[in-house]
Amino acid sequence: MKTIHVLPAALLLMGIGCSQPSARVITRFNRDAEVSGELPYNPLQWEVIASTLNHNDHTLATVLGNDRAIACTRKNATHAYAAGSVLSVITWSQEEDPRWFGGNIPGKVRSVEFLEVQSGQDHGTYLYTMYRGSPLRKLVSTEEKSPTGRAACILGQRAAVMP
Repeated sequence: MKTIHVLPAALLLMGIGCSQPSARVITRFNRDAEVSGELPYNPLQWEVIASTLNHNDHTLATVLGNDRAIACTRKNATHAYAAGSVLSVITWSQEEDPRWFGGNIPGKVRSVEFLEVQSGQDHGTYLYTMYRGSPLRKLVSTEEKSPTGRAACILGQRAAVMP
Protein backbone atom coordinates (compact mmCIF):
# COMPACT_ATOMS: atom_id res chain seq x y z
CA MET A 1 0.00 0.00 0.00
CA LYS A 2 1.32 3.41 -0.98
CA THR A 3 1.33 6.25 1.56
CA ILE A 4 0.50 9.71 0.26
CA HIS A 5 1.99 12.67 2.09
CA VAL A 6 -0.55 15.49 1.76
CA LEU A 7 0.91 17.93 4.27
CA PRO A 8 4.23 18.61 2.48
CA ALA A 9 2.38 19.09 -0.83
CA ALA A 10 -0.04 21.54 0.80
CA LEU A 11 2.82 23.48 2.35
CA LEU A 12 4.60 23.58 -1.00
CA LEU A 13 1.51 25.01 -2.71
CA MET A 14 1.05 27.58 0.06
CA GLY A 15 4.67 28.60 -0.32
CA ILE A 16 4.22 29.18 -4.05
CA GLY A 17 1.31 31.55 -3.40
CA CYS A 18 3.29 33.45 -0.79
CA SER A 19 6.32 33.97 -2.96
CA GLN A 20 4.62 36.67 -5.04
CA PRO A 21 4.49 40.21 -3.69
CA SER A 22 1.30 40.74 -1.75
CA ALA A 23 -1.08 43.50 -2.74
CA ARG A 24 -1.15 46.25 -0.15
CA VAL A 25 -4.52 47.08 1.27
CA ILE A 26 -4.93 50.82 1.49
CA THR A 27 -7.42 52.06 4.04
CA ARG A 28 -8.76 55.53 3.39
CA PHE A 29 -10.53 57.42 6.13
CA ASN A 30 -13.57 59.50 5.30
CA ARG A 31 -12.09 62.87 6.25
CA ASP A 32 -15.19 64.73 4.99
CA ALA A 33 -17.25 63.19 7.81
CA GLU A 34 -14.91 64.32 10.59
CA VAL A 35 -16.37 66.41 13.39
CA SER A 36 -14.18 69.45 14.02
CA GLY A 37 -14.63 72.71 15.86
CA GLU A 38 -14.98 74.01 19.38
CA LEU A 39 -17.39 71.48 20.86
CA PRO A 40 -17.90 70.93 24.60
CA TYR A 41 -17.74 67.13 24.13
CA ASN A 42 -16.51 64.64 21.56
CA PRO A 43 -19.71 62.71 20.79
CA LEU A 44 -17.88 60.24 18.55
CA GLN A 45 -16.45 58.70 21.74
CA TRP A 46 -19.99 57.91 22.98
CA GLU A 47 -22.31 55.02 22.21
CA VAL A 48 -25.01 55.10 19.57
CA ILE A 49 -28.61 55.33 20.73
CA ALA A 50 -30.36 55.59 17.35
CA SER A 51 -29.78 56.56 13.75
CA THR A 52 -32.03 57.87 11.01
CA LEU A 53 -31.98 58.47 7.27
CA ASN A 54 -33.86 61.36 5.70
CA HIS A 55 -34.34 60.59 2.02
CA ASN A 56 -35.98 63.96 1.34
CA ASP A 57 -32.95 66.09 2.22
CA HIS A 58 -30.33 63.33 1.71
CA THR A 59 -29.02 63.32 5.27
CA LEU A 60 -28.24 60.74 7.89
CA ALA A 61 -28.17 61.43 11.60
CA THR A 62 -26.88 59.55 14.61
CA VAL A 63 -28.06 60.07 18.19
CA LEU A 64 -25.28 59.33 20.65
CA GLY A 65 -25.19 59.47 24.42
CA ASN A 66 -22.65 59.77 27.20
CA ASP A 67 -22.34 56.94 29.77
CA ARG A 68 -25.12 58.37 31.94
CA ALA A 69 -27.56 58.64 29.01
CA ILE A 70 -26.74 55.10 27.85
CA ALA A 71 -27.36 53.73 31.35
CA CYS A 72 -30.77 55.48 31.44
CA THR A 73 -31.63 54.15 27.97
CA ARG A 74 -30.87 50.60 29.01
CA LYS A 75 -32.90 50.87 32.25
CA ASN A 76 -36.21 52.21 30.97
CA ALA A 77 -38.25 52.36 27.79
CA THR A 78 -39.52 55.84 28.57
CA HIS A 79 -37.50 58.84 27.52
CA ALA A 80 -36.56 59.83 31.07
CA TYR A 81 -32.93 60.80 31.33
CA ALA A 82 -31.26 61.50 34.67
CA ALA A 83 -29.36 64.68 35.45
CA GLY A 84 -25.91 64.51 33.91
CA SER A 85 -27.15 62.77 30.76
CA VAL A 86 -25.95 64.34 27.52
CA LEU A 87 -27.36 63.41 24.12
CA SER A 88 -25.84 64.46 20.83
CA VAL A 89 -27.17 64.36 17.28
CA ILE A 90 -24.68 64.50 14.44
CA THR A 91 -26.22 65.14 11.03
CA TRP A 92 -24.23 64.48 7.86
CA SER A 93 -25.05 64.95 4.22
CA GLN A 94 -25.46 61.57 2.58
CA GLU A 95 -23.15 60.59 -0.28
CA GLU A 96 -22.76 57.55 -2.49
CA ASP A 97 -20.01 55.20 -1.39
CA PRO A 98 -17.38 55.14 -4.16
CA ARG A 99 -16.21 51.69 -3.01
CA TRP A 100 -19.56 49.93 -2.64
CA PHE A 101 -22.20 50.07 -5.37
CA GLY A 102 -25.53 51.20 -3.94
CA GLY A 103 -24.08 52.05 -0.54
CA ASN A 104 -24.22 55.44 1.16
CA ILE A 105 -21.76 57.02 3.56
CA PRO A 106 -21.69 60.20 5.65
CA GLY A 107 -20.48 63.26 3.79
CA LYS A 108 -19.82 66.66 5.31
CA VAL A 109 -21.13 67.42 8.80
CA ARG A 110 -24.19 69.64 8.61
CA SER A 111 -24.73 70.10 12.33
CA VAL A 112 -23.95 68.78 15.78
CA GLU A 113 -26.54 69.21 18.53
CA PHE A 114 -26.26 68.61 22.26
CA LEU A 115 -29.02 68.20 24.80
CA GLU A 116 -27.81 68.28 28.39
CA VAL A 117 -30.09 67.21 31.22
CA GLN A 118 -29.14 69.41 34.15
CA SER A 119 -30.24 69.17 37.78
CA GLY A 120 -32.63 71.76 39.07
CA GLN A 121 -35.56 72.40 41.37
CA ASP A 122 -38.34 71.14 39.08
CA HIS A 123 -36.94 67.79 37.91
CA GLY A 124 -34.13 69.43 35.98
CA THR A 125 -33.59 71.78 33.11
CA TYR A 126 -32.59 71.04 29.56
CA LEU A 127 -29.81 72.89 27.77
CA TYR A 128 -30.01 72.60 23.98
CA THR A 129 -27.07 73.75 21.84
CA MET A 130 -26.57 73.56 18.08
CA TYR A 131 -23.27 73.90 16.19
CA ARG A 132 -22.98 74.49 12.43
CA GLY A 133 -20.41 75.62 9.90
CA SER A 134 -16.92 74.50 9.08
CA PRO A 135 -15.30 74.41 11.56
CA LEU A 136 -18.34 73.98 13.79
CA ARG A 137 -19.40 77.06 15.77
CA LYS A 138 -22.16 77.57 18.32
CA LEU A 139 -25.27 78.82 16.55
CA VAL A 140 -28.11 78.31 19.06
CA SER A 141 -28.24 77.79 22.82
CA THR A 142 -31.45 77.62 24.86
CA GLU A 143 -32.29 76.48 28.37
CA GLU A 144 -35.77 75.15 29.12
CA LYS A 145 -37.61 73.64 32.07
CA SER A 146 -39.71 71.55 29.73
CA PRO A 147 -38.16 70.57 26.40
CA THR A 148 -39.89 71.85 23.28
CA GLY A 149 -39.06 71.90 19.59
CA ARG A 150 -35.84 70.20 18.63
CA ALA A 151 -34.98 69.28 22.25
CA ALA A 152 -38.28 67.37 22.56
CA CYS A 153 -37.60 65.67 19.22
CA ILE A 154 -34.18 64.46 20.42
CA LEU A 155 -35.65 63.13 23.67
CA GLY A 156 -38.38 61.36 21.70
CA GLN A 157 -35.98 59.26 19.64
CA ARG A 158 -36.52 55.59 20.33
CA ALA A 159 -33.36 53.77 21.22
CA ALA A 160 -32.19 50.94 19.03
CA VAL A 161 -32.06 47.58 20.74
CA MET A 162 -29.55 47.99 23.55
CA PRO A 163 -27.68 44.89 24.77
